[in-house]
Amino acid sequence: MPADDARIASPAAGSAKAPPAKFGKGFLFDAWYFAALSREVKTGKLARYEILGEPVLVSRGKDGKVFAIRDVCPHRAAPLSGGKLTQEADGRSSVECPYHGWRFGSDGACAAIPSLTSDQSLEVSRIRVRRYPAAESQGMVFVWISADPRFDGEPPQAPPAFPGVVGGQAKIVDSMVFETHMDHAVVGLMDPTHAPYVHEAWWARSSKRQSEKTKVFAPSPEGFVMRRHGRSKANRLYDILGGAPEIEITFRLPGYRWEHIVVGKHQVLALTCLTPLTETSTRISQLIWSDHPVMMLRALIAPFAREFLRQDGRMVNLQNEGLKYDPSLIWIDDADTQAKWYQQLKREWVASRNEGRAFVNPVKETTLKWRS
Repeated sequence: MPADDARIASPAAGSAKAPPAKFGKGFLFDAWYFAALSREVKTGKLARYEILGEPVLVSRGKDGKVFAIRDVCPHRAAPLSGGKLTQEADGRSSVECPYHGWRFGSDGACAAIPSLTSDQSLEVSRIRVRRYPAAESQGMVFVWISADPRFDGEPPQAPPAFPGVVGGQAKIVDSMVFETHMDHAVVGLMDPTHAPYVHEAWWARSSKRQSEKTKVFAPSPEGFVMRRHGRSKANRLYDILGGAPEIEITFRLPGYRWEHIVVGKHQVLALTCLTPLTETSTRISQLIWSDHPVMMLRALIAPFAREFLRQDGRMVNLQNEGLKYDPSLIWIDDADTQAKWYQQLKREWVASRNEGRAFVNPVKETTLKWRS
């Protein structure tokens, strides 16, 4: 991939007066984060999420469009998600606070304060809760978290799109909260040498069947890609696909990793979305799409995928026992190079936004080797 292909447009922070991009708590702002599947966001259902320490209400209005606002009523701090979806006289949807009935539209502006009498003048629309841009893409709902809490426009980037979203809705869906910082969750995902130990099983890998691996990596938009390659013979899970699977693995900021598998005319996409909740918790969502006939057996496959994620979760809990002593970590080449790239990408993300310039991918095409 030519170096120029690694350059992409840099999104603005929100307005000319916006503060510098944040890197507080190690999180990235001015980014789309995965919130839910589209089929989970139903009209009238008010769902509460936490993203980067922010309480976010996600719902679908009467017009069918998803929206997201801060889930705290500015009157007495009651969660708006405890209320209900209503409709104003002009047809617009609003959320009614369960405490005193204050109503807020999907744009965040207050629509009504029931306790006001006819002779009391108050421009209620000047009272606002924060609006978070929300969008749907490929059957998923994403929420844009800006560095500027005053941001009220549309994000300069569309939500991420992934190859291999085929066969209708996601066939296998799983989610788990890892009690760790986003960085540790991401590094664990891209670690190529833990599988024979953490995921050792008769149906997956064995620490006794390791071999040398050689993979070619290249920069990709806001991340990097392990170029398409043949399957690993050590992983028996590929056996169920038959044929000669070819795999491409991609990572993209702020926290998306996907494995796109092509088997003849069929495809499989295994997408992992990482959504930071707080400094010490990260939601991991695993979504699998496919038009491969083997998905007719997904009821049998799903438990294995679920156990795979739980194995990582148990290792995170064990790792936390050491991390609480705040040790210095040793990262070696080539096995930990992807982890180093992740930190370099994060630094460039913040620098490019603060300097108002295009994002320049620090990753260069290279070949990495390790035993696994």
